[in-house]
Formats: sequence, structure tokens, C-alpha cells
Amino acid sequence: MQGSPDFRDSGLEFPPGFVFGSATAAYQIEGAAHEDGRAPSIWDTFSRIPGKVVNGDTGDVACDHYHRLDEDLDLMKSLHLQSYRFSISWSRVIPAGTGQMNSAGLDFYDRVIDGLLERGITPTVTLYHWDLPQALEDNGGWPARDTAEAFGEYARRMGERYGDRVQTWTTLNEPWCTAHLGYGSGVHAPGRQDPADVLAAAHHLNLAHGLAIQALRGVVRNDPDFSVTLNLHALRPAGPTGAEAVRRIDAVGNRIWTGPMLSGAYPEDLFTDTAKITDWSFVRDGDLDTIRQPLDVLGINYYSTKLVQMWDSASGERAVSGNAILAGNPWPGAEDVEFLPQPGPHTAMGWNIEPAGLMELVGSIARAYPELPLMITENGAAFEDTVAAGRVHDAERVDYLRRHLTAVHRLIETGVDVRGYFVWSLLDNYEWAYGYAKRFGIVHVDYDTLVRTKKDSALWFAELARTGRIPE
Repeated sequence: MQGSPDFRDSGLEFPPGFVFGSATAAYQIEGAAHEDGRAPSIWDTFSRIPGKVVNGDTGDVACDHYHRLDEDLDLMKSLHLQSYRFSISWSRVIPAGTGQMNSAGLDFYDRVIDGLLERGITPTVTLYHWDLPQALEDNGGWPARDTAEAFGEYARRMGERYGDRVQTWTTLNEPWCTAHLGYGSGVHAPGRQDPADVLAAAHHLNLAHGLAIQALRGVVRNDPDFSVTLNLHALRPAGPTGAEAVRRIDAVGNRIWTGPMLSGAYPEDLFTDTAKITDWSFVRDGDLDTIRQPLDVLGINYYSTKLVQMWDSASGERAVSGNAILAGNPWPGAEDVEFLPQPGPHTAMGWNIEPAGLMELVGSIARAYPELPLMITENGAAFEDTVAAGRVHDAERVDYLRRHLTAVHRLIETGVDVRGYFVWSLLDNYEWAYGYAKRFGIVHVDYDTLVRTKKDSALWFAELARTGRIPE
């Protein structure tokens, strides 16, 4: 394929209708955590446990998006965004997770959706981006089947309220992080470390996805797209045991989602790998039929690759997992897989920058499911940004975006049906266990004054969105 070997192409034109957008999540930007009837989520609770979040940061204020909505909507319009992917805070609209709804919370998302439409921006709604109502966690959380059923009811209510205006409904964002980091490694809320809980949570997230799409289809009044967003792992083998390591991580990290959601079955090797952990009795008759719902588009989030091999105890101490600051192990059934360091350059998260990995991952999904349209629903990078004379010159982020959008363009050229690209993130925000220590935004946020400043990457992306052409 022609083009620069380092993916630094310019002048590439995307096809008509290709969507350029940006993405956020409710807990990371909204703030107003204790206002207008919102109840605590698991991240409100987790962030207050000493030592769990860098600097003890919470999302109480975050970017104060709740109070600065019109300013942020105008900002999106000025960046020529065609779509905005945001999540609904479940505990803002149904504080206990079930039961009575909160009118103030519902009204807020009416203002978000209507404000987007008034500015010519298409709303893409994510129903769940990690902020489970604490009341549901107190009743068992995602390892409990009741949570999946509550999610289906939540989806139905959101469809009834907003189902005349939302263009794309995404059920879950990165369920791997919810199950594996929240219930396995313990570095995400709610902070539990139990491999059996990971697998039960994974199944009930899958079930929640299916129940939600069924519920939405029954009540929406327009003709929207139905989707889910997965952070599938771009895996590369190292050495003679690398192929087996890839197989194991692929089973518990990727096919645990794509199998039931897209094919209606869990992979048999996953059952074999995890037989000592659980008997999977939480999977009931009919569940897989419920989970496998027709999708209009599959969202894929991509940031970096993983290099793996099997760990030989004779070789000494095992390398850490591919995720930073881990406590427990997020890979049940693959505990003997070793994640190896990869050459740079790296982002501020320590993740390797590898646009070829995006092509490998998305291409593999396109080959496995050739009839399924795809979207890049998150891609971006954290770097150490500074404001000088009212500007943020983030050349590293511009370069990152150029290289990965070049990879997306090359995928399209090879016939892969990629419909759009959402940069993560619109705003610097609360980066989960890293608090405010990592900046992913194309817009800088001063956390003391809450002033927004467009970075060079925002100006670059705005030109791309306006013209559909990678700037020179």
C-alpha cells in the first residue's frame, strides 16, 4: 500500500458521510456529583478510598460540564464535530438504579440532546460508561444477574425519554474494563479482586447488552443505530510460546465479548481455561439468544498493542500485566501470560504508539465479521501539556492523531467498512484511577479556573472535520 511507512500522510480524503466526532464520559466531565437529585455511583465511593486514586482526586467537580453545558456545546460546534459521543449517568437519572426517576437528571440530558441537534451535531449516547449506581453494587453489582435486568429496564426508560432524537445508542463502553479491572485487578471501581466475579460480571454485562437492545427496539420512535463499544486487545506474540499466550488473552479479553454478542456462543477454550475458577452455571438457557442482537455498527476503542508470551517460572520474576498500577490479576484463566515491554515512543500513560496495531485489530474484526460496519469510537493520547501565552502546542498529539487517522484511511482503502472516528477526548478530564494527572483532551481544562483552551490538536482536528481531509 502506498503512503509513508510511518503513517505520517497528509492530504488523504475520507469518503462522503464519514463521521468525525469526539467522546466523553459522564463521571469524567460532568461534576455536580451531589446536585439535583443525583445519587452516588461506584466511582463516587471508590474515589474516596484512600490510595485508590492519584492525589485522592474525585469527580465531584471534574470539568463542571453540568453547569457549563452551553459553553461546551458551542465549543463542539466551533470544532465542526459531526457527532458527540457522551454517556448518561445512570445514578443521575435513576438514583437507586431502579425505581423512581429523577426529573432534574432527565432534563439535563434533554438539554444535551436538544443542544446538540440545534447545533447540527448528531447525538451518540452511551448508556453505561463504568458508573454503576452504588445501590446496585450494594446488591451485588455486575456479578449479580439482577444488575443486568435493572440495566434492561434503565435502557427502556431512556429509550422512552430520548428515543425520538438519538441517532446511535451504545449499550456499554469497554465492558472488559468494568469486569476485569473492577472485579479482578481492583484498580477500577468497585475495587474487588475475585476471578470468579470477573467472569460472572462479564456474562451479566453481555446479558445487559442484549436486554438493553431488546428494550430500546421496543420503544424508540425514530430509526436509530444500535451499537456496543469494545476495547478489544491488539495482541502480538513473542517467542515460541507467544501463540499460546495470544490465544489465552484473546479468549478472556476479546472473544468473551465478541463470541456471545456477535456469534451467540462463548468460545470453548475459554471454558477450558477457566474451569478451575467457575463452572459458568450463571449462564442460563436462552441467555445467548438474548445477548446476540443484530447490531448496526460495532464500536472499537484502540490505543496501543500488547506483546505476550507464556511465563516460565524458571526465568525469574514475571513481567507485570499490560495495564499499569494493577493490584490483582485481570486475566482469569490466563494468569501465566507475561506482558512484555514494547519499544517507544510512548504516551504519558506508558502505552506504545503503534498505528499499525489499529490496522491489525480492526482488520481482524472486519475479516471475522465482514457484514458488520465499524466505528473507531475512541482513539487518542495523553501527553504532558502546558499553556503558554494562551496556546497549547501539543505537537505529539497532533502527530499521534495524524498517524492513526492515516491508518483508518488505509483500512477504508482496503475495503473495511469504517464509518467514523471519535477522538478521545473532547476535554481534559478525570482519568479514573489516575485522577487529573493525565490529560487526553484536545481542549485543555485548567482545573482551578475551569477555563477551556483549544490545543493545537483541536485546531487540527477541526480542520479535518470541516474538510474531510487530513491537513498538510
